[in-house]
Amino acid sequence: GSIETITGFRSQHSHHRTPCKGGIRFNENIDQPTIQALAKVNSFTSSLVDVPFGGAKGGIRINPSEYSTRELEKITRRFTVELGKKGFIGPGIDVMGPDLGTGEQEMNWVADTYKNTLGSQDLNAYGCVTGKSRLMGGIHGRSSSAGKGLFLVTSEFLDNADIMKRVQLIPGIYRKKVVVQGFGNLGMHACRYFTRAGAQVVGIVEKDCSLENPQGIDPKALEDWVNETGSIRGFPGATETEKNLLFEPCDILVPCAVEKVINCDNVGKIQAKIVVEGANCTMTPLAYEMLLKRDVLVVPDILVNSGSVCSSYFEWLKNMKHVSFGRLTFKYEREANEHLLNSVQTSIESMFNTDCTIKPSEDFVARMSGASEKDFVNSGLSYTVEGTVQDVLDIAKKEDLGLDIRQACYSLAMSKIVKTYATAGYTFT
Repeated sequence: GSIETITGFRSQHSHHRTPCKGGIRFNENIDQPTIQALAKVNSFTSSLVDVPFGGAKGGIRINPSEYSTRELEKITRRFTVELGKKGFIGPGIDVMGPDLGTGEQEMNWVADTYKNTLGSQDLNAYGCVTGKSRLMGGIHGRSSSAGKGLFLVTSEFLDNADIMKRVQLIPGIYRKKVVVQGFGNLGMHACRYFTRAGAQVVGIVEKDCSLENPQGIDPKALEDWVNETGSIRGFPGATETEKNLLFEPCDILVPCAVEKVINCDNVGKIQAKIVVEGANCTMTPLAYEMLLKRDVLVVPDILVNSGSVCSSYFEWLKNMKHVSFGRLTFKYEREANEHLLNSVQTSIESMFNTDCTIKPSEDFVARMSGASEKDFVNSGLSYTVEGTVQDVLDIAKKEDLGLDIRQACYSLAMSKIVKTYATAGYTFT
C-alpha cells in the first residue's frame, strides 16, 4: 500500500441563522477561495427562500474516479471525524449535503460516522447531513428536488408576460426549445420536468459527447441508456454532433455542469433568449453584464438552487421530528373522507327516497389518505418558489432593475440577513 495526504476544506460564511448548511464536493480542482465563495452563495440562497440556515460549503480535493469504493469510504469517514474534532459538523452546528462528485452513499457514510463518534449521545445525530438514503433518514423526493426547483423557477419567469416581452418570447413553456449542459442528477431531472410540461429538449451536452434532436430528446429513454452503458454516446434517440450546442439557437440554455462555462471570450456566441444557471457561478461577471445589454434573461444560481435547499430543510426537519411527514394522519384522513362520502350518499338517498352510489373521481381517490411525504416536499417547494420569484420580481420592479434578476436576488437576500441580525441584536458589542 501507500500513504497519501489529501486536502479537505470546510467554510462557514454566515451565522445569522444556525445551523450552517452547504454541500460537500469531491473534485480535484477545488481550492479555498472557491469553497469560500460557494459558502457565501449558500448564505444568500437560504436567505432568499426563507430557510433558516446559514451558508457553508466543503470539499475534498480528489478525483473520485481514481479511488475504489473502500478508499472513498475511508476518505469520507476520516474527513467527517476531522470536522467533528474542529466543531464543524452537527445537526445544530453545520449540516452537510451532496454536491459535485458525491451522492447518497457518501452522505450515509457521513451520518454513520458522526452517529458513532461525536454524535453517539445525540438523539438528532442523523440531522448532521442531508441527501441520505431514505433508510438512513432521507426524504422521498430529495433526488429530484433540484431539477424540479430549476423547472419551477424557470416556469415562473416564462409565465410572466412583461419578462417574456423583453426577451421576445411567447409566454408559457409549451414547445420552448431547451439545451442542457450536463446530464447528471440535476440535468436529467430538469429535462424530465421540461419534457412533461411540453417543452422540447433539443440538445444535451456532456464531457464526452453532445446529442441533438430537433424534435426533442426523450430524457427517460436517455436515462435508461446511460444506466445501461455509462454514457450518452451511441443513444439511438438522437444524433451525435461535433457542434458546441451551447452556442446554437434555442429558447432556454441550462448549464448544469461547471463554473465559468460562459465567459467574455464566448459570450458573444450565446444565442439563447434565457440562460438558467443550474450550476453555481456558470458565468463570469463581465459575461453576465454583456448578456444583460443584449436583453438576455439570466436566471441566477442562488434562485435556481432553491429546490435542493428547500428539500434539504425538509429532510432536516424530518430528522429533528423523528417521524415521516403525513405518517400520523394517513389513516385518519382516509377514514374521514370515506365517512364524508357515505354521509353525502345517505343524505341523497333520504331526500330522493332512492338508492344511489357516490363514486369518487380517480383524483379524489388518490388524495383520500392525505398528502404523502413526496406530496409535502413538492407542495412546499412549489409554494416557496412561487412566493420567492414574485418577491424578486417586485424588487426588480421597485428598484428599476429591468432584467437584472441577479441584483434583485442579492438585494432581497442581503436585506433579509441584515434584518435578522438587526432584530436579534448583537451579542458581543
